[in-house]
Amino acid sequence: MKRDHFELKFTTADTGSERFFQPCSPVAKSDLALKSTVEWTVPSLERMSYQGKVYISSDEIEKVVSLRFQSRLDQILDKGAIRIGTTGDYKPFTYLNPHTDQYEGFDIDAAYRLAHDLGVEVQFVRTSWPKMMDDFQNDKFDIAMGGISRSLERQKLAHLTQPYFSDGKAPLIRNEDKGIYKSLEDIDRSNVRIGVNPGGTNEKFVLENIKNAKVSVIKNNLAIPQMVAEGTFDVMITDHIEAVYYSRIDPRLHAAMRGQPFTKSEKVYLIHRGDLDYQNWIALWLEELNQQGELERLKVKWGLAQENIDKTG
Repeated sequence: MKRDHFELKFTTADTGSERFFQPCSPVAKSDLALKSTVEWTVPSLERMSYQGKVYISSDEIEKVVSLRFQSRLDQILDKGAIRIGTTGDYKPFTYLNPHTDQYEGFDIDAAYRLAHDLGVEVQFVRTSWPKMMDDFQNDKFDIAMGGISRSLERQKLAHLTQPYFSDGKAPLIRNEDKGIYKSLEDIDRSNVRIGVNPGGTNEKFVLENIKNAKVSVIKNNLAIPQMVAEGTFDVMITDHIEAVYYSRIDPRLHAAMRGQPFTKSEKVYLIHRGDLDYQNWIALWLEELNQQGELERLKVKWGLAQENIDKTG
């Protein structure tokens, strides 16, 4: 919404009559003590009391409206930092290394590049799959990064960038069971034990498609592959690339349905809606990364390039 079209309804203190106030127009200082029908949640606003009611001065309203219409891009540049929301539990996209207490992964490298290209510092904000959208709506970060799958539900609450990686849901199984699990029907049996992490598209797929197998929801996504390898579970339903990653580092595991995932999906970044300046900058940044070959370089580094995936048995 353009600022010069934004109207704020308020009641004046002296007459009680309702008016419409255009924030971009001059406001006489004598026209003070305006009570807005908008819920003012900014604690620093200067308030005054008049006849038992609390009012906000027109100057303060101007300040809030100006802030409201400042692009997030400008806010990030003014603060000198961009807040990156990430789960830290989804290799090879995002991982909080407990030994170094540092984030690492494809999207972590991309986040550092994003901050560099903006000319600001990077601040990582830990979130989780169940809480990600709530944290996002509560403005805990400026962008969410880390193997996030595009979905219609997420699009209702956020602006999703153009995709940077194609993937799909697939099973991670033990290498010795390669001849057993060749289809979804083979997996959805009463004697099959499935492990899945909560709050994301993995759990959504399981809830919609698994009717007979025994499903266990495990909060720590990083623990599930080892639980499959050790026999606690028979199958982990996850993104194909995560299955490939774990089969590459653990010979006991196998990424089944290679080249034939159950679904097709795209990895994207989440940013806030209604801010074209910010959206356009992020879109151009992704295009530039792709044209410069930086995205492909990062994919090769983290085993996401198709040639790396094809080489994995």
